[in-house]
Amino acid sequence: MKILARPYSAALATPFAVIGVCVRGEKLVGIQYLPRDTPLEPARDPLAREVCDQIRAYLQDPLHRFDVPYALEGTAFQQRVWAEIARIPSRETRSYGDLARSLTSAPRAVGGACGSNPVPLIVPCHRVVSAAGGLGGFMHSRSDFALGIKSWLLDHEAGRTRHALG
Repeated sequence: MKILARPYSAALATPFAVIGVCVRGEKLVGIQYLPRDTPLEPARDPLAREVCDQIRAYLQDPLHRFDVPYALEGTAFQQRVWAEIARIPSRETRSYGDLARSLTSAPRAVGGACGSNPVPLIVPCHRVVSAAGGLGGFMHSRSDFALGIKSWLLDHEAGRTRHALG
C-alpha cells in the first residue's frame, strides 16, 4: 500500500477506516484507507470538503455517483484498467479475468493496476473480484484490514449494511 504524503487535505472517519484525502490544485489526487484510530483532519480547502461531502453521500446512498475532478497518475496500461473500472456501476462486480479479456491482458496485471489505483472509491476497484467467487485482493494486500474494507463496500452496495452515518 502506497502511503500518501501527510498532511492530508482531509481525514474523514467512516465505519470501515479513516479516509485520507489528498488534493493538489483543483484535482483530487489520492484517497488512502487508514486505520480507524488515525487522527481526523478537517477539510483544508473547498475541494477536499466537497470530496468528503460526496463520500458521506455515498455512505448514505451506495448509488451516489461521484463527480469530483480527479487526476490519475499511472502507466498507459493502468489508465486503461482504471477507465474500465470507472465504468462498473454500483451493485455490480467484474472479475479480474473479465477485465483482462476486455483489455487483452492477464488477470494478474489487472490486479496489479487495481491495487495501484490512486483514488479508490471514486474509481471503484473494490468492485473487481476473483472469478472463483472470492474477493481477490485489495490495495495490493490480502490482509484482514484491506479485505475488510472491500467486503464492507460490497456489502454496502448490496444493501447489507446499516446506514453508515445514522
